Amino acid sequence: MARNKYPEETVNLILDTSVELFLKKGYDNTSIQDIVDCLGGLSKGAIYHHFKSKEAILIEVYQRLSLVIETQMVAIRDDKSITGLQKLQKMFMSSLSSVSQREILASSPNLLKNPRLLAIQMESIIYDVVPNYIEPVINEGMADGSIVCDYPKELSQVLILLSNIWINPLVYTMSDEEIATKIAFFRQLTESLGLSIIDQSVEHNLKDIKNKVNKK
Repeated sequence: MARNKYPEETVNLILDTSVELFLKKGYDNTSIQDIVDCLGGLSKGAIYHHFKSKEAILIEVYQRLSLVIETQMVAIRDDKSITGLQKLQKMFMSSLSSVSQREILASSPNLLKNPRLLAIQMESIIYDVVPNYIEPVINEGMADGSIVCDYPKELSQVLILLSNIWINPLVYTMSDEEIATKIAFFRQLTESLGLSIIDQSVEHNLKDIKNKVNKK
């Protein structure tokens, strides 16, 4: 296949091919050469022209997924028909139950062994997710009476760090029993604050990610 003369189409081809391989083989078991072999004639040089490394490809995949999730979060945040608590519930269930996100996470490397990827996720949580989505919704819930809280900023940070780091199988190596225990504690903690924001399906989804990671 001749090289695509449109850079954006070439980038999308590389990303789409990479995602398929990451899902099939796992990130760690996929090489740049594997990606080249599935591009139908596109050279390794073409890949390195757009991406400096395999890690750079995965970062771009994360960014594409983030745009999808951001669209969902904006729609929930700006929904005038539901309370702040209901918005918070929908945000957590939407992000933790997303099939596409679950698949990408399951194919990703252990974040503790890839500090740059972990740093990117932490930066997104601290400077984007918390101030633009979680904290505004908690403030709205406090205003409409559906959430009782004296520390909205701190609650926002704790909720998102627990859900994205502490119960993340790509950060903590956990057995099914440990996942169940963490989910039980997370539910007990949030419900004690009047925030029933996750259900049993989250435990199933996390175990699914963990099992797929272990198979790679």
